[in-house]
Amino acid sequence: MPKVDNSAVGALVERARRDVDSGLLPAAQFALAFEGEVVVSEALGDCTAATRFHTYSAVKPTVALTAMELAAEGLFDISAPVSDVLPSFGANGKDAITVSQVLLHAGGFPYAPLGRTETTDRAARLAAYAGWRTDWQPGSRYEYHPLSAHWVAGDIITEVTGRPYADVIAERVMEPAGCSRWLGIDVEEQADVADVVPVGSVPTAEELAALGLEELPGGIGEAALMVFNRPWVRAAGIPGGGGIARAEEMARWYQAVLHNTGGFLHAEVRTDAMVVRQNHPDWTRTPASRSHAFVLAGDDGKAAMRGHGHGASSGAFGHSGAGGQAAWADPASGISFAYLTNGLDRNDLASARRRVALSTRALACGKKQ
Repeated sequence: MPKVDNSAVGALVERARRDVDSGLLPAAQFALAFEGEVVVSEALGDCTAATRFHTYSAVKPTVALTAMELAAEGLFDISAPVSDVLPSFGANGKDAITVSQVLLHAGGFPYAPLGRTETTDRAARLAAYAGWRTDWQPGSRYEYHPLSAHWVAGDIITEVTGRPYADVIAERVMEPAGCSRWLGIDVEEQADVADVVPVGSVPTAEELAALGLEELPGGIGEAALMVFNRPWVRAAGIPGGGGIARAEEMARWYQAVLHNTGGFLHAEVRTDAMVVRQNHPDWTRTPASRSHAFVLAGDDGKAAMRGHGHGASSGAFGHSGAGGQAAWADPASGISFAYLTNGLDRNDLASARRRVALSTRALACGKKQ
């Protein structure tokens, strides 16, 4: 069986410290876990092991798995239209969009808007769904839905259980894995959360040209990401990007999913979470390699384009977050890894390279000496 390689761990620690020691990133945490235990953990810069960081989209798998668990218990059909559960969603020609398409970022409404009122008022949000329109034919392509899709998934969870989705997620897929909640952190419990700060510079024209680009595609942007510093946003528990966690706990959670500790996931859910069901290309022309819950590394040599490290096995699974956040597990080595920082790098290419470099070094820790 592969063992943790101490020399490789040293290389991982050195790379993780580089951007903090240089002053680029104010703080970072990372953790490496193996056989159910965290074996390496570091808190770098202006933080401690107790500090919590914004995970952004790295929280999405917890939402998806909860929905999948409820579907497995017959509370709704994941292949059926969303409007079967949330009738208001079906307006404006969205009546045929399935829950599966929503989880696979194939719903066609990537940037459908919600304001502050809709963020905190579920009745207003359900009404807003009726006004959403699709930008392209649902099911025909892949385009990452930064926030919109998982709002829908969260409201499905609430609708079929009659309880706040953040509470259900915590009880169904966090607590059984030995982890605390990552969504919906009460204002009085936010003292240990590190504020995100913008760092670095935007990509140069030369960097973009090397990728054949004139500019990067639009996303939710720096200003929108900074909003997550606001206490009311943290308390709202935005299901597509409002995660708040420690690196140790993220690495431990991926161990629990990897081993299905205590059978906390239905067997069919655990299997489905590891099956690629979305392989339309993304904006880089890289096939998405997504299950309903995770991004899988794949076997086409493009794992790094999906946020995994070089050398990841095809079955490695995880989900990245804005600003370079990383979280994944690799069944071939038994390693799971998480990296979090509060430095929101304006250079998305640099943060992506950092994530891949760290993940590559983390993978090496699971190789035979």
